[in-house]
Formats: sequence, C-alpha cells, structure tokens
Amino acid sequence: MYIMVINCGSSSLKFQLISFPEEKAVAKGLIERIGQDSGAQFTLTAGDKGFKKQPVDASNHTKAVTAALNALTSGECAVLESKNEIKGFGHRVVHGGEKFCAPVIIDDEVIKGIEECNELAPLHNPANLIGIEACMKALPGVPNVAVFDTAFHQTMPPKAFHYALPYELYEKDHIRRYGFHGTSHKYVTKTFAELINKPLDEVNVVTVHLGNGSSLACVKDGKCVDTSMGLTPLAGVIMGTRCGDIDPALVVYIMKKKGMSPDEVDTLMNKKSGLLGFSGVGSDMRDIEAAAKENNERAALVLEMWAYSIAKYINAYVGTLPKIDAVIFTAGIGENSPGLRKIICENCAGMGIELGGNNDNVRGETGCVSADNSRIPVYVIPTNEELQIAQGTSALLKQ
Repeated sequence: MYIMVINCGSSSLKFQLISFPEEKAVAKGLIERIGQDSGAQFTLTAGDKGFKKQPVDASNHTKAVTAALNALTSGECAVLESKNEIKGFGHRVVHGGEKFCAPVIIDDEVIKGIEECNELAPLHNPANLIGIEACMKALPGVPNVAVFDTAFHQTMPPKAFHYALPYELYEKDHIRRYGFHGTSHKYVTKTFAELINKPLDEVNVVTVHLGNGSSLACVKDGKCVDTSMGLTPLAGVIMGTRCGDIDPALVVYIMKKKGMSPDEVDTLMNKKSGLLGFSGVGSDMRDIEAAAKENNERAALVLEMWAYSIAKYINAYVGTLPKIDAVIFTAGIGENSPGLRKIICENCAGMGIELGGNNDNVRGETGCVSADNSRIPVYVIPTNEELQIAQGTSALLKQ
C-alpha cells in the first residue's frame, strides 16, 4: 500500500509518497505559490524521472492536491496505476497542545482540537488544517492521520515543562513548555535503538537536531524528559534567524527603548536575529563559515556563540540522566557538518566527549563519530520525518 505524507504551508504543499511494507519513498514533490497571482510552481521527483518548477493549476490547496495526485497517476512521472492505491494521508501538524500525544485518525473532534491549538501556532496549524481539508476533498473516504511535532515531548514531567509564572497562566492559557521537532527526535531515538539492538524503553540519549531551526531533546528510557524549545520554537539555542534563549526582560526593554510594538519585537527575535542578526552576513551556516574563514570577526564570534549555546544544553542534559548511551546529531547541519560537530563537542570535553577521525568522513549517513576512548559515544543519524509520519499513519490504519 501507499501512504502520502503531507506538509502544508499557507501557500505551499510538500509531499512524499511512501510504499509499504518496503517503507520506501517512491516520489517527492513541492507545489509553491499556491493561490498567488504569480502562479503556482510544481517540482516533482519520481525515481529517475521528474521535473522542476513547471506551472500548475493550483489556485487553492484542493487543486494543488489534485494536481499532485494526477502527476502520480498519469503522465511520464506516474508511479501509481490508480489513486485508490493510496490508503491514507499522513499530515504533519505542528502543535497538538496537551491534547494529542500520539498520531490520531482525523475526524471532526480532532479538527476541533487542532483548531484550539491555533493560537499556539498561528502560522502553522491553520495551514496544516487547510492541507487536511484539501486531502479530504480530493480523495473522500481515504483516512487522514495527524502526526504532531509536539507529541514526542508530551512525556516531559511537570518539573520540566512548567514555567515559574502565576499558575493561572497555565490553567487558563496553557502556557508551558511544549517543544518542537518531536517527529525528528522520535525517529532518530528509535533508529538508534534498532542500530545498537537495544529495547527502546532502555535507551538514554541526547538528540541534537541542527538546521535553520534547531532543538535538543533529553531522552530517558526512550521517552522525552526535556527539550530546548518552549511554548514557541523561539526558545533554546541560537538558530538561523531566531535568537534562542535571552533575558525575557529584554523584550520590554527593547519595546520601550526602540518604541517597538509586540509584533515588531516578535519579528525581530524570530526573523532578524540569530546567525543573521548578529553576523550581518546571512542565516545560512555555510555563509557564516565562509565569512569566518575570511576573518569576518562577527561571523567567527557568532559561530562560537552558536556552538556554545548547543554544548550547554548537551552538558546539562547528559548531567541529568542516570546513564547515557549516546549523543546523536541529526538534520541538515548535524548530519553534514563535521567541522561544526567538532566545535560543539570541544565545548563538551569536560563530559568526556571526544570525536574520532571518522567524524570527518560521516556526512549524511549513519555512523559513530566518537573516538574509542570517548566516555560518551557520539553518533550521526540522518532524520526522516516523512517516514516517521508514514509509519505512524500505517500503524494506525492497521489497527
């Protein structure tokens, strides 16, 4: 059977078609500029065939889903004989609040629950709901499953997820730490357990998801007990355009000092800070590294700041676990940047972490990159959030 994984934005539709039981991605696609005057663009890869950014009739998301389904079932890139071969849609939903701690088959009650979380993820959840509605219209009767970025972190104990604010803010407004990238953290934890042939409920790791957005998770006995992001994805380590952890009083100070509105400060911290804001070079780590090599002092300094902010979390999380099996790097930077892994781990030397020569050779593949005498093993495991979503969807449909 086939599961179609959907990651829907306000004007985009990213999808993968995954076959079971092979668990193989047979097609990947992206439709951009949905509903925009400039016209939608469709990119598709299906095996050794495909096309890049060709115009497509996608004035709304339902038409975009229909276009994707048509491309998968007809024409030179077809990989299916019929749309009926698709047995389910698996949707990435960013925020599930406290209500959703596992994948769920979507019905009216689930849609209502996702809508109730809209205020916690106003840029993402409404777009995710648009994708769900579009798939329901395009293939009526085919089950839709929601897989939540926040779900993996719902095992955090109260001591980890509460903020020391007036308790009524938690009771009435649900203000607490939620965490994100949970699908990625769950995937690499599960994959590591399989790799070392150990039961998942005995695995203790720190997972380090490093991309333009970055977060860490502390995993005890296979369950998340802490994570670096908070109520929103702004908290935690320095990121491409996000500042990460700062003194919260800075928000009020900047508003008064600069006469900025709440929305302006929110934009400043989320879109104009991090690597971009401090360096003035850009948000792409490759540009920061290149500038640092050319003796750009701010780029070199923000690179040190970035690595140190991550190392602090690794050190803290390792210190809270009764035992540790590994530190695991994943996502674009974590998987493909041995030099950056080295800088981070040098800040963890007090924990006995030491990288080996294999670190320089592991890019985009699974491998142990620590030295033989490292007290804590260090691994690289490429993440696959789409496969994790498809697996969660498939498991539910088999019940």
